[in-house]
Parts: sequence; structure tokens; C-alpha cells
Amino acid sequence: MAQVTLPQGEFKDVVVEIPDANLMGIYSPSDVKPVENARLEISRALTEPIGSAGLKEAARGKENVVLIADDNTRLTPTDVIIPVLLDELNGAGVEDSHISVVIALGTHRDMTSEEILQKFGKEVTDRVRIFNHSYKDKSELVNLGTTENGTPIEISKRVYEADLVIGIGSIVPHHIPGFAGGAKIVQPGVSGEQTTGATHLLSIKAPRSYLGMEDNPVRKELNRIARMVGVNLIFNTVLDRHGQVIKAFFGDVEKAFERGVEVCKMVYSVILPHEADIVLASSHPCNLEFWQAHKTLYPSDLAVRSGGTIIVVAPCPEGVAKTHAEMLDYAALPPDEVRSLLQEGKIADPVAAALAIAWGQVRQRANVYLVSGGITPLEAKKLGFSYFTDCQDAINHALQLYGPKAKIAVLTHAPDMLPVIAND
Repeated sequence: MAQVTLPQGEFKDVVVEIPDANLMGIYSPSDVKPVENARLEISRALTEPIGSAGLKEAARGKENVVLIADDNTRLTPTDVIIPVLLDELNGAGVEDSHISVVIALGTHRDMTSEEILQKFGKEVTDRVRIFNHSYKDKSELVNLGTTENGTPIEISKRVYEADLVIGIGSIVPHHIPGFAGGAKIVQPGVSGEQTTGATHLLSIKAPRSYLGMEDNPVRKELNRIARMVGVNLIFNTVLDRHGQVIKAFFGDVEKAFERGVEVCKMVYSVILPHEADIVLASSHPCNLEFWQAHKTLYPSDLAVRSGGTIIVVAPCPEGVAKTHAEMLDYAALPPDEVRSLLQEGKIADPVAAALAIAWGQVRQRANVYLVSGGITPLEAKKLGFSYFTDCQDAINHALQLYGPKAKIAVLTHAPDMLPVIAND
């Protein structure tokens, strides 16, 4: 028997046993050595802008600077990055009183004061104002019409009214635009729900996710939106699985991002010899609610054979979705039925509908077992998943289903991973 540990972050790790004959492999992001001094790496990136002017040059004469930064569902070390950016902006003549941070919540819940302090650090909270983005409050949004593809653009008024904006985030594989980072800090980060609904619905026109695809319709649309809003500069990092900085990138919202994707692939791609019968996947580091933990599904979908089983292990102490609870009414329906309900106006939340469709598309290829202390058996049923209280029981059940030759692939940090099948 092989003893396998599934990391769960701040929650208790899950330890299971898998027969040696059934274990295809345990897969994790590569252990690329992080930089010794993150602050020095951040400063280095600012001195080597990619496809743009330097930050001091871009900031001279500006009177209203906004930093868009990701929230506590991401590991980006904003407490280290932002002080360096503030010092650089000060050096260009922009005082802290003319700088603010907008948290790119997308459609997530607001961060609490305690969470903001923990994520951004005391130096940042003392120096500049920090605002939660409100995706539903029309008074906080500005309407910019539509893109050439017809996507409505509602954007944070604070962001739009700034005369310099820098997006701060990290690059990891992502099921909607291929990779997180770059223009994703704008959409969905600081957009209204109709904008986010449109791009999410664009992503599920394909039968499977765009995970790991650099060039896809959603990424192109995100870039268009960022340009129309005037967000042309980003500061992105690539991190290891522990949140340590491997490399930083500053510059043009597209060119700096593309450079970061090259490094991201080196860290997060994993090679499997063939598709597995069973994929055992930890939701770490996306553990708070299933709205984040669902990212476990798409790497698992790439790793599992058609008709196989995905076992998602996710703590989810905040349940299914703090801001999209009504989706339990339809999440278990087949994708085409959800599409019909949305078209008929019977679903008001296009973002939730898009994810319900995405989950349904995964279920069409594979069974999904959910092991979670924060989600009830009834909620799991409403998500269309089979519920297990114990991970070992879920593994044993799946092995009985596929027989003694079944192969299990373990993904230790599934939401951020990019499985690649060797024989494809």
C-alpha cells in the first residue's frame, strides 16, 4: 500500500492508502527553486519592463493611481509587491494619498477587515485606501457599451476614473481564459456581473474547458476589455505551490503576461502516461467554498478517461457559494437544460449558470465524487455529485467499480495544475 497525503492548507491534510498496483502516480507542481529575496525580484522586474515604459515614466504627472489586486482566494504576495510599487510611484512624484487599491473580487464575497490586513499587510493598509469591488452595485460601476463581439462592459468606476491603473496578480492555469493573470484582473476582477456572465458563457461554448490554452476566444475578449478600460500595465508573479515567488513580470498587459505563461507552464504542467480510470484531486489552494474548489474539476477532467471517476477532496467551510447560493436549484441539471432556463429568463445569474453548465459538461464525461466537511450530502446531490464523508471510502468504492487493474492518478494541488497526457 502507498500512503498518500492530500494537502488541505490551513485545514487538516487528508491521508489515504492506495494499493501499489493501482497507483499511476502522485502529481504535483514542479519544485522550481523560488528566489531568495522576493522584494529584490519585484524590484528587478520593475527595472526590466516588458513591452512598455517603466513604471516611473508611466506614473509621472498622474494624480489618481489605482492598483487592482487579487483577493484572499489567491496566493499572490501583495503584502510584498505593493510596498515596492508604492515606493516606485512615490519616486515618480505620486504620493500615497493619490493611490488606492481595488480588490479584484470578481463575484466573490467582500473581504473582511481582518482578511484585508492579513492579505495586504499593515504597511499597505496604513499607507493607502483599500476598497472591495462591488460587482452588483450599479452606482459603483460605469457602462462602457460593448466590445466588438457584443460583450457588455460594466467596470468599476474607481478603476475607470483613474489616470493610471496597474493590475497585480499571479499566473496559473485556469479553465476559463486558459491561464489566470494578465487582463483577468479586469474581467472578471473589477467588472459587473453582466460582463462576467458574458465571458463565462463564452467559455462554455466549447465542450471542454480552455485550461492551458493560451490562444482562445475568452483570453482575446479579456484583452479587448482591458484595453477599452485603459488597463495596459500589469505586475504578475509565477509562484511555486507554497506561494513563494519564482519570477516576477512587469509591463504590457499582454506581452508581460505571455512571458509569464512560459514560466507558468514549466511549474504547473505535469505529464501523465495515459488517462486514469480514477483521479483523486485535492482542491488546495482553493479551499474556502466550492465556488473556488470547483477549479479542481477541470485539471481532473483532462487527466481522467471518459467514463472514469473524479474524486474531489475539498474542505469548503463556507459551503457551496456565498454569493451564488441559488444555483443549487439547477446545478445538477444537464447543461442543455441550464442553457434553456437561462435563455428563457428563468435564471437571473449568468455567471452561476455558466459554471453550472461547465460542471455539467465534466459530469457528462466522468462520475464526480465529493468528499467535503463543509458541504452537506443534500448540497452535493444538488450539485450532481456523489457524496462521501470519508475519502478512503470514496477510493474503495471507485476501485470496486473499475476492478483490480484500475489506475489512480493523484493531483495534490489540482486547481493550479495542467495535466498533459503523454500519448496525446
